[in-house]
Amino acid sequence: MNTIISASLSPNTGGSDVKKAVSLLFRPRLWQRGPDIGRTESWFRMRFRGYSAVSFNSGRSALMAVLRSFGIGPGDEVIVQAFTCVAVPNSVLWTGATPVYADIDRYYNMDPEDAKKKISPRTKAIIVQHTFGIPADMDAFRTLCDDNTIMLIEDCAHALGAKWKGKLLGSMGDAAVFSFGRDKAVSSVFGGMAIVRDTHRDAQRKLLAFQESLPFPSWFFIVQQLLHPIAFAVILPLYTLGIGKLLLVVLQRLHVLSFPVYPSEKQGKRPGIFPERYPNALAGLLLPQLGKLGALIRLRQTAATYYEAQLRGFGAGVSGERLRDAGFLRYPILVRDPEKVRKTAQARGVLLGNWYHNIIDPGGVNFTAVGYRKGSCPEAEKAALSIINLPTTLPLARARAVLEERLAGSFA
Repeated sequence: MNTIISASLSPNTGGSDVKKAVSLLFRPRLWQRGPDIGRTESWFRMRFRGYSAVSFNSGRSALMAVLRSFGIGPGDEVIVQAFTCVAVPNSVLWTGATPVYADIDRYYNMDPEDAKKKISPRTKAIIVQHTFGIPADMDAFRTLCDDNTIMLIEDCAHALGAKWKGKLLGSMGDAAVFSFGRDKAVSSVFGGMAIVRDTHRDAQRKLLAFQESLPFPSWFFIVQQLLHPIAFAVILPLYTLGIGKLLLVVLQRLHVLSFPVYPSEKQGKRPGIFPERYPNALAGLLLPQLGKLGALIRLRQTAATYYEAQLRGFGAGVSGERLRDAGFLRYPILVRDPEKVRKTAQARGVLLGNWYHNIIDPGGVNFTAVGYRKGSCPEAEKAALSIINLPTTLPLARARAVLEERLAGSFA
């Protein structure tokens, strides 16, 4: 039986990750403190020369910490894009600042022209998201931020290892954040990293001091994350039979496994788990993934190149020079009936992603609570109605299986 092809259910998890999780599960003395935290931070400092690197238990914790380190708080505004996860505006709200939403361009990233219109005297930063690992227009945003003396923060949650004009995404802002969530470029189920440019020494000191003031996650939280790759080694092969999905739901409801987004976050509230420090056990899961990042990117780029070539005649996918060094965590396409396509694909053993089928994901987000006004970002709202994501962390032969003839008539 073939394991389901998935864009969203732990696409990075392999046999070595399962073995590592089992090993760590039986070494509780290394769950909270240990050497792998420092090794992970050193990996980022080596890759992003001229930046500090400080780890946290999630990408939203890292983003909140960066904003705080720059003194952003009540009375300030931060520009974010619509067509994003609620974790991004929430990180702004949790500092006491106000998120201001800008619309997207054809690459599903923030439109620099719309962002320019949203700048006010209270604007302190722009958070530029590299959606799906596709680079935003960093030249335009660097100029925009310099001209207005505001901070440029890169959201690289989807984009570790991707490049813009030969430069690593994350290396062109005043700061950047990375996520190690279960469906990100590299994964430790939860985790995040904040990097700050050396020209901002005071912010670097504040960032480190903030991290050191935080507790480590509970042993219960750590065990939940260590069980994740182990559980998915069983869930994924059984998913098309319905048993795997049922098992996932049961394990999450019993709190054996964690949810990626807490219910209170949909209301703009901050769960007590955020922010906390990055535990050593999760850093131990991450380090092997960092070691295979280059291979993962090549795999994703090969699949994306195939999709682009096959879909060119339909006008459904993305194309252009900007994609040459993209990370392609997922490959986005627009279809006439997303729900129908997802159901058809699932029946064929392909679980398509749905980032972001809500203007602010996941479903059920209270737009008022997170400061979004419907109709203010029409391109983002239009994309949310038609988007699906093709999986990219898979061999070319399986990428071909994703685009079988039965799906071809569905492309918008």
